[in-house]
Amino acid sequence: MMRNKAISEYFDALDRLRRGVPIRVPQGTAINNDSVALEAGRMKGSIKRSRETFAELIVAIDMACPDLPRKRERRERLESAERFADEVVRQLDASIGRELSLLMQVYQLKKELASLTGKNVLPIRARVGPVGSGA
Repeated sequence: MMRNKAISEYFDALDRLRRGVPIRVPQGTAINNDSVALEAGRMKGSIKRSRETFAELIVAIDMACPDLPRKRERRERLESAERFADEVVRQLDASIGRELSLLMQVYQLKKELASLTGKNVLPIRARVGPVGSGA
């Protein structure tokens, strides 16, 4: 397949990074899309997965970076954990809302009971001591 000049420059930059002889980035720089772009004399972010012209280059970069699959796996696990945490927070907020609603209903019912019986009704409070101890 015939490559255009820009893509060839990217591949040359990738080759230099693989061999450990970069000319534009520090030696030992991790191989990724951005470092290849910078080594090729382009701007960081110029290699985009959404562009079909970069498909072959991106595959070559992925193959050159042995840590990339582990990084992606860690990123996916982190994103999954973040989604789980967001769902737990949503469920907690919903349960707190339900509890507050029920407490308000109990308060209103106690108020209504007090007005019907003419007696004071005990306020809602936490129990102190073991159940049945009268404490």
